[in-house]
Amino acid sequence: ELLETVSKGGGENAILRHTQRNKKLFVRERLKLLLDDESFLELSPLAGLNMPYGDVPAAGCLTGIGKICGIWCVFMANDATVKGGTIYPIGVKKQLRAQEIAMQNRLLSVYLVDSGGAFLPLQSELFPDKLHGGRMFYNEAIMSAMRIPQVAVVCGSCVAGGAYVPTMAEEAVIIDKIGTLFLAGPPLVKAATGEYVSPEDLGGAKLHSTVSGCSDHFASSEKEAYDCIRNVISTLNYDPLPEEVVEHDSPLYSSEELLGLAPRDYRCTLPVKLILSRLMDGSRFQEFKANYGTTLVTGFGHVEGHLVGIVANNGELTHDASLKGSHFVQLCSQRSIPILFFQNTAPHTAEPTSILQAHSNRLKAQASMMAAVACAAVPKITIVIGGCYGSESYAMCGRSFSPNFLFLWPNARVALVDSRHFSAVPRAGDSDCTGDESELKHLKEKLEEESSAFYSSARLWDDGVILPQNTRKV
Repeated sequence: ELLETVSKGGGENAILRHTQRNKKLFVRERLKLLLDDESFLELSPLAGLNMPYGDVPAAGCLTGIGKICGIWCVFMANDATVKGGTIYPIGVKKQLRAQEIAMQNRLLSVYLVDSGGAFLPLQSELFPDKLHGGRMFYNEAIMSAMRIPQVAVVCGSCVAGGAYVPTMAEEAVIIDKIGTLFLAGPPLVKAATGEYVSPEDLGGAKLHSTVSGCSDHFASSEKEAYDCIRNVISTLNYDPLPEEVVEHDSPLYSSEELLGLAPRDYRCTLPVKLILSRLMDGSRFQEFKANYGTTLVTGFGHVEGHLVGIVANNGELTHDASLKGSHFVQLCSQRSIPILFFQNTAPHTAEPTSILQAHSNRLKAQASMMAAVACAAVPKITIVIGGCYGSESYAMCGRSFSPNFLFLWPNARVALVDSRHFSAVPRAGDSDCTGDESELKHLKEKLEEESSAFYSSARLWDDGVILPQNTRKV
């Protein structure tokens, strides 16, 4: 339901105004004209929902991965039906994440610019700092130096800082009567000099194609612009190694059964092999250290024909499980095998007799696994299929350990602590604890809300909430 809502951008009225009055295509229609086929992975589609400054569906921009002319590309497309395409803090964060993915995976970048620039009332949250708006232009320069091509289409307003996006791209197309490009528009000219100038005369397609040279290609329509970009991409001489089509078996069990295996209640943990058997090719899994540190499952298998290492929680990360994880991750790194992490941290069991010894041993072993995960020079993809709590999030390659991608199932919980353990907090002395209990109740409710998959994804702490049955495809 949430994805359906987000796919409508700023709503039906905004889409009507965008397409009829301004004669522009909706952002999703633009992508259909560009992409080779329907296989498009939208990144963080729920970003921007229920933010403190109001709802900004999909953060006012669409980012994703798809193919043009057989080449994998990252797309950054403004949605002008959401706040006129104005950039909010969450929109900056979303576009920077897309650029990070492009750099890490050496993917060609395509910018579809239709934006009113930064939302000025929030300038302190989206302009001055290192990872704010200006970082986009820095990244464009760095990507050019890395020989990662970038192309752009000016398919609407392109104002203020946003004007640098197409001018720093290697090739840019501007659309007649629709695309405009300037640092400040006609109203500011009127205020500054008293002169009235039309958007076309100040920064239209003809001006930038014939006078300023800011645009490399002139297009008389949107369709012509996207045909032009496809032609440009076909001449970039940027063709990564062809993908091998590897024959592979489907799992023995239907992926639809993953819906029944996504735990809604965290009082127990499902054996993670039940989930792996519905994800791996032929349900085959070569387990590593099967009888040691059994609260972590490690081993090798194939997904869609690709050899991967699996590191999956089957409970809490004990001392032995952490040492096993550290050993296995180092093996994968040494053999250049990508790693899939499945986070499903279990509720902690009753504490052992020697709490001090258990915790100190586990602490050192988990630190060892963290170091192995951080230093493993292979692609890492993390899926949170259950709970993701505290330090186990780090050892299992949570967001702070920079996996190439991080996705959540809808039932996932991401938090520093499991709020259900708060009932065990001891009372302070013999004083009246009514106030303390009230505060504790409020804190538990707050943690419960903030640990949901949707709260996380709205703030771009991940690359999207995915349906369990789509895990192999994603």
